Amino acid sequence: MMMMVRIGMFYGELGSSTLCLSHRCNNSTLSHIHKHPSPLISPNYAATHTHNKRLVASASSAPSVSGSGAEYSEQMVDVGAKKKKKSIAGIDQDELVDPKLLADLDSCFCEFKGVHIHHKICDAESKAQSTPQSRTVSHQIKKLGYPMILLHGFGASVFSWKQVMKPLAEVAGSKVLAFDRPAFGLTSRVNLSRHPSSETEDAKPLNAYSMAFSVLATLHFIKLLNAQKVILVGHSAGSLVAVNTYFEAPERVAALILVAPAIFAPLTTRKVVKENQSGHDNQTEEDNSSIRKNPILGLYKMLSKTTKYIAEAISQMMKWTIDILNFWYRKLLSAILRSSLAIMLVRMAIDKFGTTAVRNAWYDPKQVAEHVLSGYIKPLRIKNWDRALVEYTAAMLLDEESKTKPSLSKRLHEISCPVLIVTGDTDRIVPSWNAERLSRVIPGASFEVIKQCGHLPHEEKVEEFISIVENFLRRLVSDSNEQYLQEATA
Repeated sequence: MMMMVRIGMFYGELGSSTLCLSHRCNNSTLSHIHKHPSPLISPNYAATHTHNKRLVASASSAPSVSGSGAEYSEQMVDVGAKKKKKSIAGIDQDELVDPKLLADLDSCFCEFKGVHIHHKICDAESKAQSTPQSRTVSHQIKKLGYPMILLHGFGASVFSWKQVMKPLAEVAGSKVLAFDRPAFGLTSRVNLSRHPSSETEDAKPLNAYSMAFSVLATLHFIKLLNAQKVILVGHSAGSLVAVNTYFEAPERVAALILVAPAIFAPLTTRKVVKENQSGHDNQTEEDNSSIRKNPILGLYKMLSKTTKYIAEAISQMMKWTIDILNFWYRKLLSAILRSSLAIMLVRMAIDKFGTTAVRNAWYDPKQVAEHVLSGYIKPLRIKNWDRALVEYTAAMLLDEESKTKPSLSKRLHEISCPVLIVTGDTDRIVPSWNAERLSRVIPGASFEVIKQCGHLPHEEKVEEFISIVENFLRRLVSDSNEQYLQEATA
């Protein structure tokens, strides 16, 4: 009996010592014991070792599972970051579509020089619910037979004219057309690198995002309306298109209505320049008389002229140098503006400041409704909207025509058609004082200020805006009738 107890104790010590060994030995030793078990070891050891081996395998694989979890978390973070980057002003940039898929029931499209231009037409004759007063006014003004073309500003579209198209058609008694300029609204975004050049013209193909294209598109819509003349209504940067269209074809423009015009008004008027020129001529005559009386003064004048010629020669050389630098500057600027970096910056700017800019354009930013914001950011759902905006900016900054034509501010005094300028007293985008100065430069221009109004009078103060335009059109009718009577009696 005592012998069996000792043998059992021996087995127990051996089993425990073997178990301790299994924790200390390496894998090769465990493999050896497993393949060659001692006859003194308990028969249950093999099963125990197999179970322990599975536990060791599980433990050894634990770090791998932990690592997979970390990688999975990083992937989730990356996916979240990508989703965040692909949303601009709340618009998912993974779901961009063709502009025509976003069109309204009354939307129209026409192709002009390879660009599908989105536009809308409102006809006063089809509006049966017009008030008796508006029908009377329409009847009076309709004798002129002048339709209206509405030209939106930067970042806007046909949507910005939504509230005034019908009232304007009623007070004008004619058709009112608004279209989206390239890079804005639902007009197709043209890839200039793939845009086919004209086969009939040897010159460089026309940039769809240039001012020249917008002017030609405006003239195209005048023909589309079958009108001899139209009234051009331009808002902000659209005023530039309106005025440039006038200078391109003044015989096709009956009147200009400039709303918060983004046109720089010159600091001095042409009248002041003429007076200064007259004074300069008088001074020249006095100098010639003094030279005849004093020969030394004549020598001084001759030396002064020689110095002046030398200075002009140096100035000419400097001009050539500046022209060369300007050429390379324009090349560099063009490359930067059309780079991926520029597109990224545009996307960041629109995402961060887009809706804020719309709100700040109003007198009271809190009054901007959500449907208004939705209308302004709707074009962000169109394919290549970002590249088109970059191309538009590049076309404005690198305008080739500006080198061959005098600046617009120097030609404003040449406008001879009736002009109405409307602005808000609290315009944060284009100050009202600039609009007032503009009205003094353009001969005979009418100037109206709407109180408690920002940069968008036709959206913020619809009734006041329509009333101002109606009064202006009444004066046109009166002046037209007087001119007709004078021509008839002559």
